[in-house]
Amino acid sequence: MAVRKILKIGNPILRQTSEDVTETEIQTKEFKKLIRDMFETMRHADGVGLAAPQIGVLKKLVVVGQDDDNGRYPGTPEVPNQIILNPEITPLAPPGDGFWEGCLSVPGMRGYVERPNKIRMKWRDENFEEHDEVIEGYRAIVLQHECDHLFGVLYVDRLKSTKLFGFNEDIDTAGKLLD
Repeated sequence: MAVRKILKIGNPILRQTSEDVTETEIQTKEFKKLIRDMFETMRHADGVGLAAPQIGVLKKLVVVGQDDDNGRYPGTPEVPNQIILNPEITPLAPPGDGFWEGCLSVPGMRGYVERPNKIRMKWRDENFEEHDEVIEGYRAIVLQHECDHLFGVLYVDRLKSTKLFGFNEDIDTAGKLLD
């Protein structure tokens, strides 16, 4: 396993659309190593999720996982370890639940983003088995954030207001007052 370099905002790869993962691909040693490397990279960076484009791989692959004591997002619930291939998300609620999001590709910063807190997600797992699940709350927010990367979208593109964006040490994430 290896910790991979995480691309930062400004790198053009982060703005590209990823390709679907094929059933043949998932059976290769290289793909299995990629998944292991992604989990190791995510944990090394104290992240909750990581999308393949963030390490320069334009494939529809996301890994997520967080213990309930994550230092970057205190007070958030556990997110189970999961491998997500070729996800399709359908919102089941209007955007409205806001969260101060951060991103390993936008280090040291946070921004207030409103997203649907209830989604339906279809995806394939590491065995290429299909899944279809209704997901709510914090986990739904995390999955939307990570899956956005597969389509060249960063959370900064979804900010509620640019006034609700800044460096971790300077922004007041206790409130969301505009002025």
